[in-house]
Amino acid sequence: MTSNVAFQMDPPADVVTNPSADVVARLDRATKHYGPVLALDGVDLEVRRGEVLALLGPNGAGKTTAISLLLGLLRADAGKASVFGEAPSALAARQRIGAMLQTTGVPETLTVGELVTLFRSYYAKPRTIADIVGLAGIDDLLKKRYGKLSGGQQRRVQFALAICGRVEVLFLDEPTTGLDIGARETMWRTIGRLVDDGCAVVLTTHYLEEAEALADRVAVIASGRIVAEGSIAAIRARVAQKRIRCVSRLAVAAVGLWPEVRSVARDGEHIEIVTDAAEAVVRQLLFEDTDLSELEVRRAGLAEAFLDITNNITTSNIREAA
Repeated sequence: MTSNVAFQMDPPADVVTNPSADVVARLDRATKHYGPVLALDGVDLEVRRGEVLALLGPNGAGKTTAISLLLGLLRADAGKASVFGEAPSALAARQRIGAMLQTTGVPETLTVGELVTLFRSYYAKPRTIADIVGLAGIDDLLKKRYGKLSGGQQRRVQFALAICGRVEVLFLDEPTTGLDIGARETMWRTIGRLVDDGCAVVLTTHYLEEAEALADRVAVIASGRIVAEGSIAAIRARVAQKRIRCVSRLAVAAVGLWPEVRSVARDGEHIEIVTDAAEAVVRQLLFEDTDLSELEVRRAGLAEAFLDITNNITTSNIREAA
């Protein structure tokens, strides 16, 4: 039997990203209600200088509420939020913060150039207009009125306004929604540059590949609580699930009947298998198909880990309610 077998090794799951980094913003036992609805339930969260923290969770989990507390847009019912050791509403803190939220109050009658000039005036030491335009990639929009822009163009401008100051904490709530691939890549590069300069970035996104590409640390929030937190590798390691990909003549219907196989699909001459028992499945593949080749085994990605964590929380809540 001849086969081309390659196993992809994952980084150690216990890698800790810069644990001594300065904490620039935090929630301490923060609780927030909207009437009878408990949006945040005693959440502890730290944001560290020079890192991207991805705050992930299903809709209604409490992500936007957590960001609103850290921005001073809401007050906690119990516990507290602080930025640079001060209340988020303090002027000294606000002048060190940038934010790109899902809803904005940007004047639609102003041109993009006028908006940049206006937002620069809010900071004691703003970036130059050329710097802002280059970082956000909005040189083609400066003379256009904001209200006449497409949704994706408005998101690019909102990002530019968020970085007008030389901010030390940047909050990005679903920043790449509506952006084309080029604009998204520009934003990713700029986020990387800001972090390299020591800025802390708090990111919420439904694009889990975006979190996987950008984040140093992940906090998963569900039902108003932090249910998982750590590096990408640590979050992925919580899930035993692995993906197997290989070139095989085996029928997917037959492979799908193996007890260790969660799912199987064919992609051209390749088959892709999801399993919690990779070693057993690999042995069976090699036994059943002597011509098998291009075998790869990969740990579950962030998307699979996220779904597993949040599904387990949902299932647990349902059982408790019952």
